[in-house]
Amino acid sequence: MALLPSYVVFALISTIIPVMTLAKDFVVGDEKGWTINFDYQAWAQGKDFRVGDKLVFNYPVGAHTVFKVNGTGFQNCIKQPANEALTSGNDEIVLATPGRKWYICGVGKHSEIAGQKLFITVQPQSSTPSPAMAPSTVQMQSMPYSSKAIRDTVNYQLFFGVLVALMTLSLTF
Repeated sequence: MALLPSYVVFALISTIIPVMTLAKDFVVGDEKGWTINFDYQAWAQGKDFRVGDKLVFNYPVGAHTVFKVNGTGFQNCIKQPANEALTSGNDEIVLATPGRKWYICGVGKHSEIAGQKLFITVQPQSSTPSPAMAPSTVQMQSMPYSSKAIRDTVNYQLFFGVLVALMTLSLTF
C-alpha cells in the first residue's frame, strides 16, 4: 500500500506532461505553402510561436528557396550565400531560441516584388499549455487544416496519457 501514492503521482504526471511539452508544427502558408503573392504577415498574425515549435516550408523543388536572414536582410531582401539556402521543398526549421526570426525566398525577385518573406517573433517555451492547444468546440469547427492537425495531436497525446495513467492505477489494485 505504500506504493499507492507513488503510482498516483506517476499517473498524474504521465497525463499532464505530454500536453504541456507538445511542440507545434506550423506549415508556413497553410495549404498555399511557401509561394509568391501571399501575405505571410497576415498568416503569422495571432499565431503563438514558441521555442521548440517547427516551421515547415512546403513548395515545389526548384521553384523557391528559404533563407534565414537578419532584419536588414529581410527589409532589403539580401540573399545569403547560395550554400545556406534550404531547397528541399519540404524544409523544416526548429525554432530553437526566442526572438525575432526572418525568412525570405532567394529565387529571382520573389522576396522584393512578390512579397515572399516571413517575419515572426518566437516566445520562450511555455510551462503551461497555450490557449490554442485547448480550443473550444466552436473554434475547432472553423480551424484550417494545420491547426486541426495540431488539435488532433494534442487529443492523441492526452488520450495516451490518460490510458497510461489508468493502466498504472490498475496495477496498484
